[in-house]
Amino acid sequence: MGILTYLLASIILLNIALGISIVFLERKDATSTWAWLMVLMFIPILGFILYLIFGKPISGSRIFTWDKKTRIEVKTTVQSQLRALEEKRFEFKDEEINHFSDLVYLHLRNDDAIFTQDNQVDIYTDGKVKFKALIQDMEKAKDHIHLLYYTIRHDELGQRIADVLIKKVNEGVQVRLLYDDLGSRTMKRSYVKRLRQNGVQVEAFFPSKIAKINFKINYRNHRKLAIIDGRIGYIGGFNIGDEYLGKYKKFGYWRDTHLRVIGHSVQNMQARFVLDWNQASRDDILPEDRYYAAESAGDVGLQIVSSGPDTEWEQIKNGYIKMILSAKKYIYIQTPYFIPDESLRDALRIAALSGVDVKIMIPNKPDHPFVYWATLSNCGDLLNAGAEVYIYQNGFLHAKTIVVDGKISSVGTANIDVRSFRLNFEVNAFIYDEETTTRLLHAFYDDIKLSTQMTRKLYEKRSVGIRFKESVSRLISPVL
Repeated sequence: MGILTYLLASIILLNIALGISIVFLERKDATSTWAWLMVLMFIPILGFILYLIFGKPISGSRIFTWDKKTRIEVKTTVQSQLRALEEKRFEFKDEEINHFSDLVYLHLRNDDAIFTQDNQVDIYTDGKVKFKALIQDMEKAKDHIHLLYYTIRHDELGQRIADVLIKKVNEGVQVRLLYDDLGSRTMKRSYVKRLRQNGVQVEAFFPSKIAKINFKINYRNHRKLAIIDGRIGYIGGFNIGDEYLGKYKKFGYWRDTHLRVIGHSVQNMQARFVLDWNQASRDDILPEDRYYAAESAGDVGLQIVSSGPDTEWEQIKNGYIKMILSAKKYIYIQTPYFIPDESLRDALRIAALSGVDVKIMIPNKPDHPFVYWATLSNCGDLLNAGAEVYIYQNGFLHAKTIVVDGKISSVGTANIDVRSFRLNFEVNAFIYDEETTTRLLHAFYDDIKLSTQMTRKLYEKRSVGIRFKESVSRLISPVL
């Protein structure tokens, strides 16, 4: 009994010490702190091991390192644009964008996101069209191809991409491919081996150093970027795999949104890729002019905004909130997951209660069950404030878009959930252009025709089982 008492007391003391360490490590987020303390209370010791794998914050960690030349150039441009905005002398090509100069200022201050307004933007909502365009651009590459995707499959599309990359290497083009280790966990080693043997440089983001064990498993690179010759850039929601072409019966047609950009914002996309690549590879990309060969191609205003758990601010979420608060007429959102934190949920609720037309579109089927039920619960809350909720019925909706007042919009990789805001590395294009935003608006209206509206009356008729699933999912949503 004496030994058992001593052992029990030791476990209690150790658990208290571990709990105190969690409090100090998680001091920014009280909700997450309490969630992990509950885990530690119900699963002593083991709970802390789970915390080290899934919950240990990395904010403030020196993960991405700028080369001195690029850093100085970016900072110089950012400071110049900030001063011009502060002194009311910044020249917008579209005078309407003056109404959103504070959003431009926010992203400059918050993320060093340089504002460019000489871009041409094409919008893709179908995977077959998007990958046809990407492959055509890659086949025309003369100098380099840079690809970053969260998920890469070794299926038919994955093999087709690999064939093009190998072909371009044989033509003397430099090719780099960066993938997320967890997001591409089903990808066969033979796929990577084939690429490397044929001269493609391939790296994984936050790979497992010990088989099946990864202490950074909760922090994933969810970004999707493609840069060809430093002149053409792709950004959006499509990953590489047959499912994104609508070939998986489980999901059916895959509805997503992706952008093809030509213009000086491609330089900012390239800078993001370089930072991510240099983190993952020992073979750093040096600041050579050939990587930043973008040329003016249009008059669309863009900011490329990144966010991740290594930074103090939630840059993309803050941009979303600023857009919502600026709305006078409408806010239309498409997202596969809708689990906003309190700040974003309040912003949408206030907008709806103020008479702003708030429409939210979500998929009709889950790819992650708990996330889906939490999404339904949050949508139900906004119905009370007067928001409209639509459930997309033509397959799986994976688009991450926000359209505000037909003037500004955002397309990228960030979902409306805690994971995208606090845990994943994400990248979005914030768009300041009426014509491009109107095209996104029309795409939303087209999708409404393929959706059913979830009214308050229908929501209240949900079964006891669904209510239970929603309650449980909402309870654990801070750690989803």
